[in-house]
Amino acid sequence: MEDHRPVVGTVEERGPAAAPRRAPERAGGPVPAGPAAAVVAGGMSVELPLWRAIGYFRVLALAYAVLRYLTAYREFLHPVSGWIFLGALSLWTLASTRAFAGPQRCTWPVLGTDLTVAVTGIVMSGIIDTPARIHAGAPTLPTIWAAGTVLGFAGRGGWRAAAFAGAVIGTANILGHGGISPDNLHNIVLLLVAGCAIGYVIELARASEAVLTRALQVEAATRERERLSRDIHDGVLQVLALVHRRQGDAAELGRLAGEQERALRALMAGQAAEPDEPGGERDLRPLISRHADERITVAAPATPVLLPAAAASELAAAVAAALDNVRRHAGESARAWILVEDEPEAVTVSVRDDGPGFPAGRLAEAQRDGRLGVAQSIRGRMLDLGGSAELYSAPGEGVEVELRWPRSGA
Repeated sequence: MEDHRPVVGTVEERGPAAAPRRAPERAGGPVPAGPAAAVVAGGMSVELPLWRAIGYFRVLALAYAVLRYLTAYREFLHPVSGWIFLGALSLWTLASTRAFAGPQRCTWPVLGTDLTVAVTGIVMSGIIDTPARIHAGAPTLPTIWAAGTVLGFAGRGGWRAAAFAGAVIGTANILGHGGISPDNLHNIVLLLVAGCAIGYVIELARASEAVLTRALQVEAATRERERLSRDIHDGVLQVLALVHRRQGDAAELGRLAGEQERALRALMAGQAAEPDEPGGERDLRPLISRHADERITVAAPATPVLLPAAAASELAAAVAAALDNVRRHAGESARAWILVEDEPEAVTVSVRDDGPGFPAGRLAEAQRDGRLGVAQSIRGRMLDLGGSAELYSAPGEGVEVELRWPRSGA
């Protein structure tokens, strides 16, 4: 079937595989932008690795503080007091390791205790060390461990909380260890800049995750609405259209109406059929061949055209929607030809009719008027499958619908 027709309307939609139809929790509700955002985002978080880095930093900073004191404890006025503090610092650091694994566990009481320990160590350094060493710029007992406290405040409360913790530690350095000196001022500025920068980055990460979560919720809701539109279009609306065309066949119309009533009630109750088991395959040929009759010719390969069960069902449903458009717009006497092509990289199904065709812009006009046969039942299905739908037509020369599903879309 070589295509000799001019293309006046081409529709192509490509997209990722269908998103899960179950909307994320809290769908439609407010999305938190605070510490709980990492949980709502389903683990896709920049924040959680930062918390792990803070936990590792605290342990490494503790080891540095102990080694630093081990090399200089003989020069202190009261070295035993220093060992007592470092022992308490080690116990607290190990005990609070799990608390510093994330914002939910790292509560304000934990951070308050951490800040108290850091300030205590700084003040003790000014008491048990010699004035000469302090004046020469000797480090405090906790040394860089105090920076972990500021980072914890940054992770929990953002840059403002980090600025508060940095100011408290800086004040303790000035009042309890060394006063206003170039070294002290330099260290305080570095502490404030690092803490505020990390806090600001975490705030941005939380805001971004909240926006992403909301976008995923909207996308899931939109896909579910499109799926319901397809189900209603392919069922209830088709029967109503048949009622309009065949007003005299009361028995047949009554049977179809009863079937659609049951299907619609099941859909409203959430009792739609469950999707096929993952990994299962179906032969596309029987799903397409059942449409063959005296006016519809089906040409398919002699060997099975195996597709994932869900893809085969949706592709067959798109073909059925295309044939329904033939019946509705080309007339009951129109002929149609279906060609199934099984290639290594893709499966292509073409549906061609000998009807009157349509002019350019007709598809967009139909979608604006709420007729969703092409927009949802054909294009929407192929979009969800990760495939494409192309329509070729010219007035007086019929319509060809080409449905292509790349095997990589599985």
